[in-house]
Amino acid sequence: MLALGSYLGLFLAAFGAATLLPMQSEAVLAGMLVSEYYDPLLLLTVATLGNVLGSVVNWLLGLGVERYRDRRWFPVGPDKLQKAQNVYHRYGYWSLLLSWVPLIGDPLTLVAGIMREPLWRFLLIVSVAKGARYLILTMLVLGSMP
Repeated sequence: MLALGSYLGLFLAAFGAATLLPMQSEAVLAGMLVSEYYDPLLLLTVATLGNVLGSVVNWLLGLGVERYRDRRWFPVGPDKLQKAQNVYHRYGYWSLLLSWVPLIGDPLTLVAGIMREPLWRFLLIVSVAKGARYLILTMLVLGSMP
């Protein structure tokens, strides 16, 4: 039961990190990998799933939130949102390959919703990008262990 709770904690950390909340999931994943108590493939899967689903929340918010962009409580500043929209206009859906990058990835997933990116393509590209990031992290951590 303890392991299930730990996997759930990783899922929640990855989910939260993909939203516009300032959270970190890589440290949680690395710590669990170093412990050697958990299955690395399952950790990779849980982290990727949580992070992708968190990005879906941003995409859903983007579908209807642009009308509130000038409000004080809007979670992304106008400059960041405009920058993300410019990148999205320039590179289209391929810009979602940067969805894993800190600071720009979360606004890009929000902009994808604003731009009405089809969910199937959003899921495919974001899953590849975020899964690759966690795979590389997993390989680096496991490769550095004695």
